[in-house]
Amino acid sequence: MAADLSNTAARPGSSSVSPPAPPQRTSSQSSLTKSSSHISTHRHSFAENLRNAPGSPRSQRHPSFAQTAVQELLNNPPPAHKHSNPRFAGRDWRDISVNELVSHEDVRWANLDTSVEDASMLLVKQSPANVVLVRENAQSRTAISSFDYTDLTTYLLVVVGLANPDEDEMPLYRDIATKAQNGTRITLEDIQPICKKETLVVLPFDETLDAAIEVFGGGVHRVVVCGPSGDAVGILSQLKLIEFFWNEGINFPVIDRLYPVSLRELGISTQQIIAVNSDTPLAEALTLMNTECLTSVAVVDNAKNVVGNISTVDVKHLTNAASAPLLNSNCMHFISLILSERGVEHGRDSFPVFYVNPSSTLAHTVAKLVATQAHRMWVVESASPSPSSPATPLLSPVNNAVLVPGTGSTPPSPVPLQGTATQHNPPASALPGAHLSGRLTGVVSLTDILNLFARSSGLRPSDPGEQRARRRRSSSSSVRPSIDSARPSVDSRR
Repeated sequence: MAADLSNTAARPGSSSVSPPAPPQRTSSQSSLTKSSSHISTHRHSFAENLRNAPGSPRSQRHPSFAQTAVQELLNNPPPAHKHSNPRFAGRDWRDISVNELVSHEDVRWANLDTSVEDASMLLVKQSPANVVLVRENAQSRTAISSFDYTDLTTYLLVVVGLANPDEDEMPLYRDIATKAQNGTRITLEDIQPICKKETLVVLPFDETLDAAIEVFGGGVHRVVVCGPSGDAVGILSQLKLIEFFWNEGINFPVIDRLYPVSLRELGISTQQIIAVNSDTPLAEALTLMNTECLTSVAVVDNAKNVVGNISTVDVKHLTNAASAPLLNSNCMHFISLILSERGVEHGRDSFPVFYVNPSSTLAHTVAKLVATQAHRMWVVESASPSPSSPATPLLSPVNNAVLVPGTGSTPPSPVPLQGTATQHNPPASALPGAHLSGRLTGVVSLTDILNLFARSSGLRPSDPGEQRARRRRSSSSSVRPSIDSARPSVDSRR
């Protein structure tokens, strides 16, 4: 599909991003495959590829963890590694250099003339920092841009016709979509105009963490650390800094004293959020995230209980042309597929826990953020009974806080996703660990926590609202009137 990116869009067999390795075939299966491999050498069109429905998710697996074990993990998250690294003992964290927290190993390069297909393969397979730095040419070591999962999502939506460009941008979007459908090579330079992102922030290697946290506390997600000559020597992200404070908090009393305090007492959780219903088409969820500049969105049932989470990183499951019909499947189907793939990759079922409650301590919250490598935790109250009637997402505020956009808020794709297989996905309430969550009431993000750390240490980070407003202005606004009309007081840019 789109994200297997130009050439692969026309050749499903050449996907640059390979899905998880399938189970070992028997000798008879291998023989059958070899004997039939010559039958078809027809170069399929993009539209034909989209009609190849993916298989249904693997049959429902029994959880590897007992339910009591999952509950125990929720109640008692792993403790911080309070090893008191002697490198940081007795030092003020504000005087620690950013260079002490980064590594050359995190830097992955792509050139402006690198194809989107190759850049995506690099991002998915080889980027520990979930970002690829973009430079002018192979001789340069200066980053002029970046390519991450948000950009990959944007590109995917453009190719399948689900993007919402301004009128003056429509020719560019159509040109990119046409090239991808025809199998024409598309470069990172070609898609720079559609990748509307936060400004690339660069810090010198000898800058201190107080400068970095003021940037992060304002909503910027990552910075590039450069050496004396301007060469990129590392990438410092919000998550990496949170992990640092979690592991080394014992060395910094002003930070460590915050961990036992509850979210309710700290007052850092936000009650303005966007969620999607479990039966919302995946295409709508991705379009909403892209339009609203979100890196993840909560998935809820009819009673607004959290049953899952979809992030831009999950788009890696859509980088093969045969996965295109998943865009027409619902979010619950997609989540069940992801859980199944995790079970195959890791040898057991994986139940990421993306929620906390108002009485959870900051330590409990940070432990889950570090464990799940997530950017935010959904704040939930006690679970509500889920209605028995089929879920119907409604475009209306819930409890004056949670917005669940409805079907129809996104224009249909001009390329029909036909042939989607019957979805044998479980109901939301049947997913492992789902009934342990609760009703969605708020969200706490890495930005909120780093902003708290900065203010508690006497710093003055910029207002996260300003950064969110900048991202909002840089995103397409063609579908925003229908959203804003339903939530006059809701700000969901997090």
